[in-house]
Amino acid sequence: MAQPEHIKTIADDDPRYDELRTFIHDEKNKQGVAMIALQEAQRLFGYLPLEVHKFISKETGVPIAELYGVTTFYSQFTTELRGKHQIQVCMGTACYVKGAQKVLDKVLEVLGVEVGMTTPDRLFTVNAARCIGCCGLAPAMMIDNKVYANLVDVNQIPEILAQYKAQDRQDGLSE
Repeated sequence: MAQPEHIKTIADDDPRYDELRTFIHDEKNKQGVAMIALQEAQRLFGYLPLEVHKFISKETGVPIAELYGVTTFYSQFTTELRGKHQIQVCMGTACYVKGAQKVLDKVLEVLGVEVGMTTPDRLFTVNAARCIGCCGLAPAMMIDNKVYANLVDVNQIPEILAQYKAQDRQDGLSE
């Protein structure tokens, strides 16, 4: 499957590889080096694409298939680049009955992506969650760790997302 145009591969000369190489060589003799290396790579790159798996395999001697098995088993790892903000729209029973599908549809419409995708500006990644534990606040969604409750009026969603976009622009200007 080809990567979306806005998702670029990590260049072979990316300096984070040097940092990862040093880390691996310092940890190489420890038990569980594959897990430790994947955790550090996730911290450095933000995700674990194939080229990072190949690099870790070459540096550790652990087969790519084994590394990929670890990556796909543990939810802390991702093979897809994630946005700065994680949106979880609750699709649990209480939320679904109270209109969660409309909430999800509106989020996707406003951001122009599909479930599981990251926006081209890498600001948002959208996912449908089985339950976020806010059944009494249905329908609900979370952005990062903030819960947005009682989203019966989906017309408030563009304003909620705009606040994050404005904050990101403000953060970008202050750096």
